[in-house]
Amino acid sequence: MADKLHEYQGVTGRLHSARDKYKEKWSNFKEQHPRGVKEVVRDSLFGIPSSDEPPERVWQDSAYSDLFRRKSRVELMRISAAVMGIEFSYAGETAFVSPTLLQIGVPHQQMTLVWALSPLIGFFMTPLLGSLSDRCKSKYGRRRPFIVLMSFGVLLGLILVPNGEAIGYALGDARPTNQTGVPSVLGPRSSALEEAKENYHPWGVLFTVLGTVFLDFDADACQSPARAYLLDVTVPEDHAKGLSTFTVMAGLGGFLGYALGGINWDETRLGDFFGGHVRAVFSLITIIFIVCVSATVTSFKEIPLEELNYQDEFKKLAQTERNQESFDAGDETASEKNNLKKNATYGSLNQPEIGTPPPLAPPLAPLAPEVAHGEPLSLSHYLKSIVMMPASLRVVCLTNLFCWMAHVCYSLYFTDFVGEAVFGGNPAAPVGSESRVEYEAGVRFGCWGMAMYSLSCACYSTIIERLIKRFGAKRVYVGGLCTYSCGMFLLCAIRARAAVLLFSWTAGVMYSTLFTMPYLLVAHYHATGMWDSAGGGCGQERGIGTDVAVVSSCVFVAQLLVSVIMGLAVKAMGTTAAVVAVAAALAAAAAVTATKITYLEL
Repeated sequence: MADKLHEYQGVTGRLHSARDKYKEKWSNFKEQHPRGVKEVVRDSLFGIPSSDEPPERVWQDSAYSDLFRRKSRVELMRISAAVMGIEFSYAGETAFVSPTLLQIGVPHQQMTLVWALSPLIGFFMTPLLGSLSDRCKSKYGRRRPFIVLMSFGVLLGLILVPNGEAIGYALGDARPTNQTGVPSVLGPRSSALEEAKENYHPWGVLFTVLGTVFLDFDADACQSPARAYLLDVTVPEDHAKGLSTFTVMAGLGGFLGYALGGINWDETRLGDFFGGHVRAVFSLITIIFIVCVSATVTSFKEIPLEELNYQDEFKKLAQTERNQESFDAGDETASEKNNLKKNATYGSLNQPEIGTPPPLAPPLAPLAPEVAHGEPLSLSHYLKSIVMMPASLRVVCLTNLFCWMAHVCYSLYFTDFVGEAVFGGNPAAPVGSESRVEYEAGVRFGCWGMAMYSLSCACYSTIIERLIKRFGAKRVYVGGLCTYSCGMFLLCAIRARAAVLLFSWTAGVMYSTLFTMPYLLVAHYHATGMWDSAGGGCGQERGIGTDVAVVSSCVFVAQLLVSVIMGLAVKAMGTTAAVVAVAAALAAAAAVTATKITYLEL
């Protein structure tokens, strides 16, 4: 009937109907928001939402009162600013470290092995850092000291990576002999010597590799306390909104960081001032990183651990007193009551173990993994939980491992692939030669492709929850992996500049998927009590913190494995197109294993 009516009305009639509908919607909007669009935008950014049922949390010290109220969008953005700075650093690292190592003479196979150093350290250090964070007694809180500590490591990496070769020259490395007199667009990179002997400079390689390890490990490690800090200083009513803001800020930081690398700074005054393209990019990233981290650590004060324990004891005391009013407590003497009050005041100083944190500071698994009984996760328990786990969790971990391997192929080696396979350049060609210029242009163009990937990640993250509700977790999980696999396969086959920009959007779908689906599944398993029937794990009940930590550790194993196989794959295929070919194959394998996951009607 509607089709016949539209046919009768014609195009003009449809336009009039659409106009009337929008007029009606606009009238309804003005009735609901009489102060206008500007006030709506202002309220959404700066307005503090109110809860229908205010949380029953009271803190005596006014210095921490802001922690117990709802946060505005701008406040959540400030709390999440650190991850934006971290993603800026990631952008510089993933876009320029591989080309930098290749241009100072490190062969492909050895260059890929450099990326194995950071995951080896992170696999063992991450749970230990989480345990230390849980027990940190600093007056500045539990998370901010670790954010600042890891930030210093990131800054050291941002300094060493672009200046490692210059430091090597200062320590006695021989300067290249086949320069053509034309400066390198990527900065003062030396070219490979034409002789067959070893053609890289040991000091320059050493400091560049050290900078890579510092930057990669600390940027990884800094994300977890940053996320934990967000949850610590916000009320539970703001956690979902805060985490979505955190993800969007991360995607925005990656997009702007890669776009920064896509600009040819060598043709600007800033490029001349800083000494080349790479130095200009890393210098700007360093400034932005300092500003972002400073905005986060100065946003809200954390409650020190000992005061958190005092609050916990105070709650226990209040509960005990309420129970005493309801039940006959004749066996308890007045002296025992006095001791209880004394312990409520000073007990946290004498306790051998950390008490259970209050609802304000829930344990966050990636940095603060804990077992079910509230004990900090030890390295031995962490390793045993990897070996002894329920079959359903094992499938989730295997899928997440394939996902991370597929993503690491793209994120670490993509700009080198574009420079060599798409633009036909050679990173070891003499500086100023046509092949070297094409390679450097390809690296910059690859940055724009990765900028598209970060932008698509931020956009897809805003709708993935609605997609799960509409289509189900299985279809969203498998569909996201298949989308990425097809995109990388087509990019390997076409190898055109337009394909670099178009198919990089599929990488954003993959990144958002692997950041969401595994943790959603683990949380769903625990919420439904699946471990009660499936058993598993070190002879005791599994905690959600332990399982999320195990799932998170897949990124370290993935980076280690990819760093070993990628050099062999490039050598076997004879082209860096192996990067996207391997990524497509691994994503397809992840899609297959994702069909075997137990979704429990999620």
